[in-house]
Amino acid sequence: MNICAATARRTSYNDYDAHGTGTIGDRQPSMTVATERQEFQCPGPVVLLGSGETSQVMGPVYETLLRRIGRPTSPRIAILETPAGFEPNSAQVAERVGDFLRRRLSPFSPLVQVVPARKRDTPFSPDDPALLEGVYRADLVFLGPGSPTYAVRQLRGSLIWHAVTARHLLGGTTVLASAAMIAAGAHALPVYEIFKVGEDPRWEEGLDLMGLHGLSLVLVPHWNNTDGGMELDTSRSYIGRERFDKLCRLLEEDRTVVGLDENTALVIDPALGQGAVTGRGNVTLIRSGRESIFTAPQTFPLSELGPFRRATGRGDVPADIWDAAVAALSPSEPAAPAVPEVPAEVRRLIEEREVARERKDWAKADELRQRILASGWRVNDTPEGPVPEPESS
Repeated sequence: MNICAATARRTSYNDYDAHGTGTIGDRQPSMTVATERQEFQCPGPVVLLGSGETSQVMGPVYETLLRRIGRPTSPRIAILETPAGFEPNSAQVAERVGDFLRRRLSPFSPLVQVVPARKRDTPFSPDDPALLEGVYRADLVFLGPGSPTYAVRQLRGSLIWHAVTARHLLGGTTVLASAAMIAAGAHALPVYEIFKVGEDPRWEEGLDLMGLHGLSLVLVPHWNNTDGGMELDTSRSYIGRERFDKLCRLLEEDRTVVGLDENTALVIDPALGQGAVTGRGNVTLIRSGRESIFTAPQTFPLSELGPFRRATGRGDVPADIWDAAVAALSPSEPAAPAVPEVPAEVRRLIEEREVARERKDWAKADELRQRILASGWRVNDTPEGPVPEPESS
């Protein structure tokens, strides 16, 4: 039996709630499922973030992704510097994401590594073989803020991008936010060149990650941005509706525009053949002149994005990269205590407590904390938001 089909019956995103929390299917996936995914080369999910990659809203999304990975020991997370590699502080940009994930996901004890693949023909090149191991061994690979066009120039055809692709095809989770999300499409939107420099609206060739699965996507975060207020339309990733409509007319007929509202995530899962919306906003799909809008916690078949076909794996990346990625997959490791799923009622109490704290209703917040404790859980307040833990831990 095809493992992808078997996983699809046992694993579903329908149990996400509107904030991206909840179990996957009717139980956590076991290590057996994770191992089967690797052995049978079942691709992992690609997670698109419309914004807020280090916000409280996205915290539960990361938690659910790590539970799904099913690793019995600390999950490995690789953060690539590449999209911001032109900035002198690119290491700090990536490390801020790393610090957020370490604190927000502290119950999982993640092993977070920043991969300094900044710029070609430098000591920190995306073509440096020494940087690949961190990607090969990662359970989750993250690429985020920076410049979409710079990211494309540095990553296209590079060893590090081949490694990211191989890890995806072997079951790893890939999280793309901001500039990296734009760059990963079939066409990349030159946001800064148009919005800041005033160049004519145009598309540039993207990395086309989902082209492996027959999907020709144009990926646009910040779909509902309002930073420009009443004076300037900054929706559609700061380009504005009028200019974006002109850009749409430049696209080939078979392209699908995927617009993500801010503080919203779209989980594209080739193994399930399904997309799932989580967070606070909508996902807008524009294909062949037809617009469809999906709101959390809705799901939809990947056929909504185009002629979906699951990639086979070998042959989609250079043979030496593929063989190295397969060889790096971890054998079974000594089991560690699993991180339990937070019950829905406890999640509700935590959210009510956050509302009370925002209103500075400290008496109500204390009452809710006691109710959470009575349910067998405690809340650790962090700058990244409340982190629930079992009282017995």
